[in-house]
Amino acid sequence: QVQLMESGGGLVQTGGSLRLSCAASGNIFRTNLMAWYRQVPGKQRELVATATSTGSTNYADFVKGRFTISRDNAKNAVYLQMDSLKPEDTGVYYCYAIITQATMPAHNYWGQGTQVTVSS
Repeated sequence: QVQLMESGGGLVQTGGSLRLSCAASGNIFRTNLMAWYRQVPGKQRELVATATSTGSTNYADFVKGRFTISRDNAKNAVYLQMDSLKPEDTGVYYCYAIITQATMPAHNYWGQGTQVTVSS
């Protein structure tokens, strides 16, 4: 069984920074795409950033220049460095990964979510 465990959320003032971490555990053969999504109040879950196993990254326009996604493939981990935070960044942030287990096809996995609150 594969699990994604997130950490690093919390309360920060406008302009502050937070670093989210997510580590996958279990019987993992390969971790493919890893990403961060978020759900802000009143909106559907939206993509924040993605990172492939080869290091390619992509960002939603609303976080470009402020957030940085990175990976540690050896640890099956993904990180999200969030700088210049704004109150509209408040929400629950979810880790997402496409993981291949031995003898099984690739499957989508989600973390439990971590709350990020930015005060004005």
